[in-house]
Amino acid sequence: MNPISTATLLEALHWRYATKKFDPTRKIPAETWAALEQVLVLAPSSFGIQPWKFIVVTDPAVRAKLVPASWGQTQPVEASHHVVFAVKKGVGEPEITHYIARTAEVRGLSVQSLEGFKNVMLGSLQKAAAGGYLDTWQTHQVYIALGQFMTSAAVLGIDACPMEGIDPARYDEILGLTGTGFTTVVTCAAGYRAADDKYAHLPKVRFPVDEVVTRI
Repeated sequence: MNPISTATLLEALHWRYATKKFDPTRKIPAETWAALEQVLVLAPSSFGIQPWKFIVVTDPAVRAKLVPASWGQTQPVEASHHVVFAVKKGVGEPEITHYIARTAEVRGLSVQSLEGFKNVMLGSLQKAAAGGYLDTWQTHQVYIALGQFMTSAAVLGIDACPMEGIDPARYDEILGLTGTGFTTVVTCAAGYRAADDKYAHLPKVRFPVDEVVTRI
């Protein structure tokens, strides 16, 4: 792997912002979007369970319905792509069995040899379920994927806007997620900023490093 320079990374992160207005005439090239889908697939998660589904909404009619479900925000229809990040609720033995089977397939192992790992994961999930924080734990994993997606988009020169100002239940209804075990957590619009987006040129407001980073 040839790492990018620190200057290139920081330039991309200074350049990015939560894009409020996209240019609807500009579309992300297919090759670039395919890479960003792989970015989602490659996102890390606790134990590698991947308790999520990423729904790329391309149908204009469906995207139009998402605007009122986003409290009138127009990014779902203006951006090149709109991704919905959904979490699997009540993750348990079926999901772990599926993951173990995939691990065995990819790494050329027997399912039986992974029985100990499977039991460790199940024990952690059962403890979380008993403690009432299983779905919260898995939801946190979705935000890891969102962060990786946004950073990667910036490095590729793609604008993005994470959106929590939405009605998740309405999203679930529109996207057919209701009753599937998956539920909407957050969304992210991606594309190219409009030339007249007033937020594009505002200085980024961040606290100084020494105020937010403690070295011990």
